[in-house]
Amino acid sequence: MKKKSILLFVLGLIMLSPISDYACTNYLITKGASVDGSTLISYAADSHVLYGELYHWAAGEYPAGTMMDVTEWDTGKFLGVIKQAARTYNVVGNMNENQVAIGETTYGGRPELQDTTGIIDYGSLIYLTLQRATSARDAIRIMSELVTEYGYYSSGESLSISDKNEVWIMEIIGKGTNMVINKKTKQLVNASKGAVWVAMLIPDGYVSGHANQARITTFPQEKKGSKNTISSKNLDKIFDPAVEVVYAFDVVKFAIEKGLYKGEEKDFSFSDTYAPVTFGGARFCEIRVWTMFNKVSPGMDKYWEYAKGNVKHEEKFEEGSLNPNNYATNRMPLWVKPAKKVSVHDMMMFMRDYLQGTELDMTKDFGAGPYGMPYRWRPLTWKVDGITYVNERATVTQQTGFSFVTQSRSWLPNEVGGIIWWGVDDANATVYMPMYSSITKVPFNFERGNGAMMEWSATSGFWITNMISNLAYTRFSLIQPDVEIVRNGLENGFINQIASTDVEALKLHHESKEKAVAYLTKFSGDAGALTFNTYQTAYQNLFMKYMDGNVKYKVEGQQNPKVEQPGYSEPFLRKIAEDTGDKLKQLGHDEH
Repeated sequence: MKKKSILLFVLGLIMLSPISDYACTNYLITKGASVDGSTLISYAADSHVLYGELYHWAAGEYPAGTMMDVTEWDTGKFLGVIKQAARTYNVVGNMNENQVAIGETTYGGRPELQDTTGIIDYGSLIYLTLQRATSARDAIRIMSELVTEYGYYSSGESLSISDKNEVWIMEIIGKGTNMVINKKTKQLVNASKGAVWVAMLIPDGYVSGHANQARITTFPQEKKGSKNTISSKNLDKIFDPAVEVVYAFDVVKFAIEKGLYKGEEKDFSFSDTYAPVTFGGARFCEIRVWTMFNKVSPGMDKYWEYAKGNVKHEEKFEEGSLNPNNYATNRMPLWVKPAKKVSVHDMMMFMRDYLQGTELDMTKDFGAGPYGMPYRWRPLTWKVDGITYVNERATVTQQTGFSFVTQSRSWLPNEVGGIIWWGVDDANATVYMPMYSSITKVPFNFERGNGAMMEWSATSGFWITNMISNLAYTRFSLIQPDVEIVRNGLENGFINQIASTDVEALKLHHESKEKAVAYLTKFSGDAGALTFNTYQTAYQNLFMKYMDGNVKYKVEGQQNPKVEQPGYSEPFLRKIAEDTGDKLKQLGHDEH
């Protein structure tokens, strides 16, 4: 394929998957890859309009025939009515009392496959499933049944699904809108209702990740007598521990019928067919997976060019060849084996990555300003003299509503074993607080309804954290170290408390589950209150110290503080001198 043809091809793929600022990051850690045998998943809900609050649904029982409304998570739009489950489980954030956790990233995919008539959007799919699921496998079954019965409203999604024993990655996309008249009811219905999807078990001892680019490529398909792979026609077999791959029965057939795939069924790639990787899919998305892989697994340098957006395609294919759809050929693996095991604290720090240690370190170029800020204001792309440039999209970002690390522990009863380490706003500013997934009330400062995106609340943890982060943005290299002292102190304190908290909760659990849950509810509530109160004081101290461009230190016994004026960084001053020429040069030697 000639250079011009390659360029047109890539531009065409970019049109298929428009770059969105509504972007999230998930990292997935299996039991054998974690320090203590936990399963871990992380998630950053990155949106410029998402208010950070800790969701809670209490467990419940409902009579047969109970119906419930479904509203789109992103917008609040009413989508329809579905059957309520007979029994629902307690849910705190994105984790339920059975230690099942779900995160997501939106990859979009082919826009013509979105079903505008569907009732289940991706947010509802997650939270409805969490209220109903007893395990990760059960969650996959429930998701399949929900979208089959009610239709899938959203664009393409990658999902992280974990329980206390397993971690799965699932990718799903709709089947478009094809309205026909139902012969029996005489009503218009979508003949393409439902979704195509694939779910794969992450092998124990491995880690995976996804960040707004579909990542499942080829996968083993069901054959006569196969034990490891089933299609949705045999969904009743999903609880067989031997099953490691589950997929919609028509995931390949549908792509062929739509003209999206031309090759052999065995060579079918979900990602390359439904969401082809582009420059943006690599540079803005896959690079976030690369950073985590690179921290835990050797040999990731060979994928660096791909992560930077250098997506390679074979030059020519004959009809029926192994790669008839011009797939990218230098993609990263779906999972890697870490050289060292991963802790909860490691996961927190993964979420704070801004490409440090690479040539794209966001603190190193002129865009970082005089104070080395690892953020770039949106949009992601910009033009000068007709040439398009990019702002990096790192894992840590300013527009995060909330983020978390879930921890499921098989050696403890469910009431004690599940923890969602949860925080609001930019991961560099957030404090990951331990919220046990069995708690019956979430902390007041972070509960739903305490403020909103355009509604100020003086008692909101989201707003106090944003006050701190946005102050730090003004002089990041000076202020952020002070923020981290407070942040790390709280987080390390919480991490150190967990062992003794578990012991006390287990003692109470022997008496009754209710006593253990009450104890953990108070513990999590206290963690939330301590975080809010500490950050409120921290903001006051930071504002006094750094106001008006100064850095002030209190001197005991003196009325006035010590004042320093560090000015701008030397590289930044050089840029000013180069740009202004003689305009700012001092004439003579007088100094005023």
